[in-house]
Amino acid sequence: MSGHGKRRRTSAGTGTGPARLTRRGRILAWSAGVTSVVVLGVAGVGAWVYQDLNDNIRSADVDDRIGGDRPVNLSPGSKNILVVGSDSRDGANAKYGKDLTTMQSDTLMVLHVPANREWATVVSFPRDSWVGIPACDKGDGSTSDPHHFKINEAFAIGGSGGEVAGAAACSIKTVEANTGLRIDHFMSVDFQGFKGMVDALEGIEVCPKEAIHSEKARLDLEPGCQTVRGEQALGYVRVRYGVGDGSDIGRIGRQQEFMDALAAKAKDKLTSPKALYGFLQSGTKSLTTDPDLAGIKPLYGLASELKGIPSDRLTFLTVPNYPREADIATDKANVVWQYPQATDLFTDLAKDREVDKKRLEAGAKNPLYASAVRVQVLNGTPVQGLAGTVAEQLRTAGVTVTGTGNAPAHAGATEVTYPPGLEKQAKALAARLPGVKAVQAADATAGVVTLVVGKDLDPERIR
Repeated sequence: MSGHGKRRRTSAGTGTGPARLTRRGRILAWSAGVTSVVVLGVAGVGAWVYQDLNDNIRSADVDDRIGGDRPVNLSPGSKNILVVGSDSRDGANAKYGKDLTTMQSDTLMVLHVPANREWATVVSFPRDSWVGIPACDKGDGSTSDPHHFKINEAFAIGGSGGEVAGAAACSIKTVEANTGLRIDHFMSVDFQGFKGMVDALEGIEVCPKEAIHSEKARLDLEPGCQTVRGEQALGYVRVRYGVGDGSDIGRIGRQQEFMDALAAKAKDKLTSPKALYGFLQSGTKSLTTDPDLAGIKPLYGLASELKGIPSDRLTFLTVPNYPREADIATDKANVVWQYPQATDLFTDLAKDREVDKKRLEAGAKNPLYASAVRVQVLNGTPVQGLAGTVAEQLRTAGVTVTGTGNAPAHAGATEVTYPPGLEKQAKALAARLPGVKAVQAADATAGVVTLVVGKDLDPERIR
């Protein structure tokens, strides 16, 4: 409750519409505590508080596990920060979910801070995104094979040995491989710490429009406004099935809305040193970052940069996507990213260009399904079987491959050509092939897009 008697609530609706949020609150929810630490120091509470909280933040060096084959930061001075909400299945979290690997990521997003610090963009990745998972160090002496699966599996694979460093490294490799963005920093926040932060605030008020009964999330809520804390709060941000349309997209909105309410209540309520200290203890104990962000001072520096950005230039997006069922009828559980819109988004961020959210969303209203792209794959290299390998990767992505063969001549660079009328399909295909452009050709085969595979194309980099 604020001094004006206003209460911040969250409401679980259908899960299909955008959450009504305070933009600055969503991105700065995690940094509210950092700012408060400095306030405490100025108030003379003592250096021991600063050091105590500073020591809570764990550091994990991921560089050796990521390897050297990484995207280049095309805009020196900009930052891409991977933020993971982790939901480990051991210890106090063991009751959530069964037959799952030890470490899970329920939330995955990238915060892009430009070199000029005049705007910022947060991109959320639905955890059901069907993407390519590269080979990762599992932390138990073995390495996983490249394959396609939900994007959040990367955290589980890398964390097979129980270490956040490995989990974060595999997530970074996966995001980099599928976006082309160079990840400069990472932050992992465990949900147990989140629960402690909520409890320190004596709960958060939520206002579900319909009853929520979920055995998986261990949650039973009736319609109407009520305060949730402890296990209920954790269940609320985790719940998916049994509320709204049951989608991960809906859950993203509820999580962001809840964090907005948490940030607002923290600002209003944390006026006593005792309450503030308990809140910050939980928050900092749940946090693991790369070495460069591991401390109150660097985190506060980042928060200060974000606070200077006008609220109307903080953009929040979810990667354009659609149900994979549209391409693969048997897959009713995953979503796929929409091309070329997803590539356009990642290219803008890689080149440090402010994203035009309205243009991106307008272009994503009528998705071009991958299955609507008909392509013939021709091998333009001396490597035998390469056309078949590329064709298989495209089929996995849902693209309709009409046939394979050898190109009339060797091609140094990969080419995508198309006849009149297939420009959209050709651009959607080219957007999946890093660095490739689509070109209309008078002699192109009618009714299909033609992909001539050059020696520059790595099949594992097909998106």
